Amino acid sequence: MKRPMRSLQMAACGGSRTVLTFCLVAVLGAGLSAGAAQAQTPIDPQAADAALGLDASSGAASGATSSGATPRASSPGPSATAQVPGMAAAMRFWGTVRPSLPGQDPFERLNRAVFIFNGVVDHFVVKPVAEAYEAAVPKPVRTGVGNVLGNVSDAWSAVNLALQGKGTRAAEMTMRVGLNTVFGLGGLLDIASEAGLERQSEDFGQTLGRWGVPPGPYLVLPLFGPSSVRDAVGFRLDTAYNSAVYPSDAPQRWRWTALRLTDARTDALPFTRLLDTVALDKYTFVRDAYLTRRRSLVYDGNPPPDDQDELPVEAPVQE
Repeated sequence: MKRPMRSLQMAACGGSRTVLTFCLVAVLGAGLSAGAAQAQTPIDPQAADAALGLDASSGAASGATSSGATPRASSPGPSATAQVPGMAAAMRFWGTVRPSLPGQDPFERLNRAVFIFNGVVDHFVVKPVAEAYEAAVPKPVRTGVGNVLGNVSDAWSAVNLALQGKGTRAAEMTMRVGLNTVFGLGGLLDIASEAGLERQSEDFGQTLGRWGVPPGPYLVLPLFGPSSVRDAVGFRLDTAYNSAVYPSDAPQRWRWTALRLTDARTDALPFTRLLDTVALDKYTFVRDAYLTRRRSLVYDGNPPPDDQDELPVEAPVQE
């Protein structure tokens, strides 16, 4: 069962990215930092799978796609036991992190302050609620909740795919939403994935990137986490969509908000638990991995070299 990378943005007021994205980019940075410190440590993909509950046959967890980490040669050091799975699993998600370029984080001092604030809120409020939810609610129920929320996001992804000119993918996502809505009990069951219609998550920030809008400076939004000027603008449109599809009644809206927040943060628990065992400058790695991830998404996983950072005009993205 593949699940979408929903974020604190989506959870708090309806967006498309960051609680789970934040945790994934953080664990990616953690893994790469551990790999640099233990350059002679072999990576056992099966150990990584076991550590994060990955499906050994697909190498994926929570909807992330395997990137096929290559094991290193030599003998392991005992101090790296907890870090090696993080390295392997992180590289399965995104491969190599591209360091941020000069000028991408002109507001670093302010961003770091907000980053610390977000961490405190998560530690004392969001994470405990997510852990209680995970302990009290059976996994099949949590899966059904995630499917329903994901089905709502899939409809917005279909719109963004169409706006990006990806007609075939937009049609596939539209079929996916229709199939899950009609035959999956309103999205409770993910029948479409079984039929081969996999989730292709898109948000308006990616659409703006596809249209050639540069990302602008890196930002850390209060409660919402890593972003950029472009993604923050896109988030406003993502929020407007969610405001339109979820109940307008205030009490109902707050219930859905709490449910989205809790579901998204629960998805991220395995990654933050692993991250907590690794000492590093979390801010730097979250920033660099987030920017790398978003750039990769804009180019559908095939970004050009830094000196050719333009979307092709005559060579559209392959459907």
